[in-house]
Amino acid sequence: MDKEQALEKAYSLGYEFEQKYGVCSQCVLAALQETVGGIDDEVFKAAHALAGGSAITGKGTCGALSGGMMAISTRFGRDRAILKTVPSRAPLELAKVLYDRFVNEFGSPICAGVQETKFGRSFDLWDTDDYRAFEDAGGHQDKCPDVVGKTAMWTAEILLEAEGTTQQQDDPY
Repeated sequence: MDKEQALEKAYSLGYEFEQKYGVCSQCVLAALQETVGGIDDEVFKAAHALAGGSAITGKGTCGALSGGMMAISTRFGRDRAILKTVPSRAPLELAKVLYDRFVNEFGSPICAGVQETKFGRSFDLWDTDDYRAFEDAGGHQDKCPDVVGKTAMWTAEILLEAEGTTQQQDDPY
């Protein structure tokens, strides 16, 4: 599959997975597992509690963005074996590209801010009535699936473009 096909597939799988199964952070990673690879199931599992702005509070970083950053770090981040070395700035630069694109599109890196952009308001996903209002407004029908799809696509693009050009280096922050 060529790059454009991979990007289209990342978007469509991310969209579909979020629509059907939820947990935005994991859906980004699942889409990337199936398009660009290199993400093991332990990373996928570790992303679960990041959904909905951290434990579906809406108060932290959007789970889709967190999942994309996890994918970048999985591929290019510092390994445990070299913990005592100065980390490379390169993975942070790649994550910043994703972060900037995300914020430019959705107005905020914070889940509640993304909800404001997509729905015109934010929701308390722990409140039963508010969660129902979130779903009735298209939460898992088209709003969050679009966020997940775009984030998976952008992350795939970053990963594909950075392949072979980014290595762990001794460049201090």
